[in-house]
Amino acid sequence: MIPANIEDYRQLAQQRLPKFLFEYIDGGAFSETTLRNNCSDMQNISLRQRVLKDISTVDTRCELFGKQYDLPVVLAPVGIAGLNARRGEVLAAQAAQEKNVPFCLSTVSACSIEEVRQGVSDPIWFQLYMIKDRGFIKSMLERAKAAGSKTLMLTVDMPVPSSRYRDIRSGLSGGSMLRRQSARFFQSVLRPHWAWDVGVMGRPHNLGNVAPVLGDKAGIDDFWAWLNKNFDPSVTWETIEEIRSNWDGDLIIKGILDAEDAREAIKVGADGIIVSNHGGRQLDGALSSIKALPAIADAIQGDIKILLDSGIRSGLDIVRSLALGADAVMIGRPWVYGLAAGKKQGVLDVLNILEKEMHVALALTGCNNLHQANRDIIASV
Repeated sequence: MIPANIEDYRQLAQQRLPKFLFEYIDGGAFSETTLRNNCSDMQNISLRQRVLKDISTVDTRCELFGKQYDLPVVLAPVGIAGLNARRGEVLAAQAAQEKNVPFCLSTVSACSIEEVRQGVSDPIWFQLYMIKDRGFIKSMLERAKAAGSKTLMLTVDMPVPSSRYRDIRSGLSGGSMLRRQSARFFQSVLRPHWAWDVGVMGRPHNLGNVAPVLGDKAGIDDFWAWLNKNFDPSVTWETIEEIRSNWDGDLIIKGILDAEDAREAIKVGADGIIVSNHGGRQLDGALSSIKALPAIADAIQGDIKILLDSGIRSGLDIVRSLALGADAVMIGRPWVYGLAAGKKQGVLDVLNILEKEMHVALALTGCNNLHQANRDIIASV
């Protein structure tokens, strides 16, 4: 199959990855209602087609936190994404740099922030979880600064771990360690290309940023135990103020679904927010991100940047999100599908597909630039 859209790359990823990795990328919480709604609610938004407009030029450039990018797209932080191809986060960061879009590295990446930074010429964004081990948080902030990162993404919608049934069934989490390890081994054997490229040649397999805490030989099971132990349900807005006081770069708060929380983010000094339900991986039954966006955009009135993730599967979805108030979007699953299917080139291909689809959607709604993609291009039905 010659992949033509994001769904095609999803299918290729499923064919090439061990089941436990694919299910981790693809799945959501509980019955996955919010996961499905993120996509269906997005696709149910009708665009207003306009004709006989001069669309000989369509400008997709955007500005985020003082820097110009070619597309309003950020590669979102995805845990253990580097296991989907050999040293995968490095490859994704390189692809993002070639397309001149931001790449954000997860706290729980396979590759460390130092390794990823060495693979690119420009600093990357960094994502941080609020966990109990404040010493680890302090260390990660220092490492991010040392790597030249100017933009910190603080994920706030994981005070407690959710239940992801696909991960339990696949052997990634839950059950005895012996059963998990056996399941992952046999699933890997069924994917010999991945087993050689990543399983054998892609070592080390530790969590790069967490390795100083867990040790270089710690594996996935040790990581899950540490992470579940360190989720911090006591975090409040006052805690965020502490982070703000120790970070002199741009601060983005990820996991906002309510207008009141958006206003609180402004109060604690955030430079941006991400309207997100964690890709449907936390509170199943929560509002889809696109449905939450308009009220939040109205509440903020342009005071800080608004990004949106969860449910972006096409360039049309990007335009829909911009029209309803986002300054840019973040993609997680799409770029990881591309990485699994085609390594660095797969990530580039996904970005190229989104760019072409977005260009068409802008042109056929009569927009010459992103600023014209506002609520006027949403059809009333």
